Amino acid sequence: MNETRAQDFATQWINAWNSHDLDSILSHYADDIEFTSPFVIRLSGDQSGTLHGKDALRAYFQRGLDAYPDLKFELLDVFSGVGSLTLHYRSVNNLTAAEVMIFDENGKVAKVLAHYA
Repeated sequence: MNETRAQDFATQWINAWNSHDLDSILSHYADDIEFTSPFVIRLSGDQSGTLHGKDALRAYFQRGLDAYPDLKFELLDVFSGVGSLTLHYRSVNNLTAAEVMIFDENGKVAKVLAHYA
């Protein structure tokens, strides 16, 4: 993934989250997404911390938007890789987050590993 494409994706992703438009947020993800985050445990109680599929992701993201109605992300940095990128941003409760996103052949996010400080 080149730097321009990574920056464009990051801007669109942050804007989608800050608009709280669930369909716009989900448009970035593949149908068979694998999503791992400590917040999965916190919001859904799933101790594995991993969700599979867009339907599960939709329900999880909706819970997050409901739980954090003032949610606003601030992009700090974008790191591009081979078929992947990492978004470094300020998240809910002023947490710093880094999400590693791996893309499929259609340019959709197929796997996410979320980290928080």
